[in-house]
Amino acid sequence: MICSREAVKRMARKHGGQGGDIVNISSGAARTGAPGVFVHYAATKGGLDVFTTGLAKEVAKEGIRVNAVRPGYVRTEMYEEDLRQSPDWVRANIASIPVGRIAEVRDVSAVVLWLMSEEASYVTGSIVDISGGRVTQ
Repeated sequence: MICSREAVKRMARKHGGQGGDIVNISSGAARTGAPGVFVHYAATKGGLDVFTTGLAKEVAKEGIRVNAVRPGYVRTEMYEEDLRQSPDWVRANIASIPVGRIAEVRDVSAVVLWLMSEEASYVTGSIVDISGGRVTQ
């Protein structure tokens, strides 16, 4: 929220800026609640989703678009740690993903780049799920 506040100060037309894009990184846990595992993490990401929607409405007239991506399981250091500690849990998670694999960082970054591009100039207040088709409700 602090980063967004500072970005808006610099991007807003009323402050001499030229507009811009903010893309927040949420998580599929925001929709599942991550019971028994990451409830605290899920709660913060749920708050980020609501923040994204509200801020998008507040700053649209300033030429600022605000969106978020909501990745599911991604091959990161967190994944590697999960794999070491709970390999059966990791395999079960991967098995629940219809495309049959976890996301690579590039799967997420490609959507972030698109949201920041001119091709997405009419997109604001959106949260894009990047879950490989896994239902995260």
